[in-house]
Amino acid sequence: MASRAPATGRLLVGFRKWYYNAAGFNKIGLMRDDTIHEDSDVKEALRRLPEKVYNDRMFRLKRALDLSMKQAVMPKEQWTQYEEDVHYLEPYLEEVIRERKEVEEWSKK
Repeated sequence: MASRAPATGRLLVGFRKWYYNAAGFNKIGLMRDDTIHEDSDVKEALRRLPEKVYNDRMFRLKRALDLSMKQAVMPKEQWTQYEEDVHYLEPYLEEVIRERKEVEEWSKK
C-alpha cells in the first residue's frame, strides 16, 4: 500500500503540470497569480505588494497583452515553467481576506 502513495503523488503533480500548460497563460509569460480576477480583496492585496513585485507583474501583463494583440506566444524556452511559478499574491490576499472577515465579525457585534 505504501508504494502506491508516491505513484499517486507523481500522477497528481503530472496532472497539475499538464493542466498548467493547457491553461495557456504561461505561453504568454504570465504566472498563475497574474490571472486572478481583480475583486476588491485582490485590488487591496495588489496595493500591498512590494514595488518590485508589482512592477514585475505589470511588465508581465503588458507583455502578455501585446502578445495577445499580435495573436502570438513566446518561444517555448521562455514560457513560465510550473516549477518557476511563484504564488506571489497569495500571502497578501490571504491576509486581506482574513482582515475583512475579522472586520465583518466585529460589525456583527
